[in-house]
Amino acid sequence: MIEGVQTKKLKIIPDERGRLFEILRNDDEQFTEFGQVYLTTNYPGVVKAWHYHKTQRHDGVCCVSGMIKLVLYDSREDSPTHGDVNEFFIGEHNMMIVSVPQYVLHGWKGISDKESMVISIVSEPYNHEDPDEYRVAYDSEEIPYNWERKNR
Repeated sequence: MIEGVQTKKLKIIPDERGRLFEILRNDDEQFTEFGQVYLTTNYPGVVKAWHYHKTQRHDGVCCVSGMIKLVLYDSREDSPTHGDVNEFFIGEHNMMIVSVPQYVLHGWKGISDKESMVISIVSEPYNHEDPDEYRVAYDSEEIPYNWERKNR
């Protein structure tokens, strides 16, 4: 696991009315502060990658509908896991939240046959005048990752 990354399997509580699951609580280990919660969607097969943050201390990613392949790359020179890649297959078949630390490049690909819905819980609100979003092309040769499906 990349240094500083945390995961939490989500407990789903079903009853005859439907399901409930808690995504993040202020007494969870990965909770440190709150800045903003937002929802983004992905169409099937679309890659939204790569980006990282310098100010935002963590980015909690939780797919609540459909499935995504969330990929992290540790480009931090001083990290013991420098150069490591982590893959997480998250969504309605594997409910979890992944907390991504600052400076760790991350992105995801929609891997279900329907639009996926991703909730992000971040430490800082988005600043429209000075965005803390630093981008690298999804197919950059700087990152040792290929977004194609692996038929293992």
